[in-house]
Amino acid sequence: MDLIRILFAILLPPLGVFLQVGLGKHFWLNILLTLFGYIPGIVHAVYIIASKPDHRMV
Repeated sequence: MDLIRILFAILLPPLGVFLQVGLGKHFWLNILLTLFGYIPGIVHAVYIIASKPDHRMV
């Protein structure tokens, strides 16, 4: 599942973050970073996906 999230993070960074953590502060920060530049949004999204455990799956 992480591979799919990373692919989404490369294509549309906020979607990758949303799939990992939902509508939290990291999602909104990623939208802001993506608006400032596509590459910072990708870097942040991949970092969030790689470092955080999946909170949405129970």
